[in-house]
Amino acid sequence: MTSIVVLFNLKTDADVAKYERWAIDTDLPTAGGLASVELFEVLKTKGVLMSDDKPPYQYIEILKINDMEQFATDVASESMQQVAAQFQSFADNPLFILCEHI
Repeated sequence: MTSIVVLFNLKTDADVAKYERWAIDTDLPTAGGLASVELFEVLKTKGVLMSDDKPPYQYIEILKINDMEQFATDVASESMQQVAAQFQSFADNPLFILCEHI
């Protein structure tokens, strides 16, 4: 199974409450409902363990993909393209990392 980890901050002009409401109402049910997605979580960072440092990213998304070929088809759908465009309006240069279990 492939995992995708997305690290991102909001754009400086993005409204945090609006983003979080959109994530709950739109992003999680749409992307999480794809046949190829086993699990989808959106996490808000709170701190750096045993440090007063600010985390380098405000949010982390974790997607567990059960079929990458199907995922490519799923994300090409019109509804997912709309969600992706909305995400890009909030996120400042998100970093998408492909992962596998060891």
